[in-house]
Amino acid sequence: MNYKRYRGIWLKTWFDGGMKKILLSWSGGKDSAWALHLLRSGGEFVVGGLVTTVNERFRRVAIHGFREELLERQAEMAGMPLWKVDLPFPCSNADYEERMAALCKQAVKEGFEGMAFGDLFLEEIRAYRVERLAGTGLEPVFPVWGVPTDRLAAQMMAGGLRARLTCVDPRKVAAEFAGREWDEALLRELPVGVDPCGENGEFHSFAWAGPMFSGEIRVEVGERVERDGFAYADLVPTLTTPRLS
Repeated sequence: MNYKRYRGIWLKTWFDGGMKKILLSWSGGKDSAWALHLLRSGGEFVVGGLVTTVNERFRRVAIHGFREELLERQAEMAGMPLWKVDLPFPCSNADYEERMAALCKQAVKEGFEGMAFGDLFLEEIRAYRVERLAGTGLEPVFPVWGVPTDRLAAQMMAGGLRARLTCVDPRKVAAEFAGREWDEALLRELPVGVDPCGENGEFHSFAWAGPMFSGEIRVEVGERVERDGFAYADLVPTLTTPRLS
């Protein structure tokens, strides 16, 4: 991807429109992908980069567990530079906060004014984000906050977002759900009480198509494993197909 060309595009938009330049916390899942779509459509912010934590030992996206190669394909198809934050394994909360603090300092130095998150309704998570950004010079932004998740799931699917489950909590969702497409059929099969967007940690996902991407990132479901109390599906990259205009 021509990052220099893209940088010129968003800088021109920022200066011409007076919009705030922000980073987006990017898990690679459906919620952060939809947040990118909404931010681009909103006219208030210019997203200048995607921030992702990566397990430095296994080179996989933290928590969601999919391959770094797929993360890079997402960034390419979104036309965005990646800000990777390598995390040790195992990672303490102190390690995480130290590395994120360093990233925030660098972001402010480069002229960023905020960081957006794809959080939906967990108040304690939002409060933690606000607390950690206090005094950094970065404004916390929550573009998908507060939308009822059944309505939000319907909006995402109707808007063309496609995703697969990468990780599930087998105490809440059967391990066999790992690797499945996040679609209406899956939502109908979720146990009672499981959030349709997995906001309580029931599952995590990998977004492979949608209006935030210039094409589709095709994957196959590889090995399924259970590790550290969670069930993971290894998504194996196949083709990346440009979207027909």
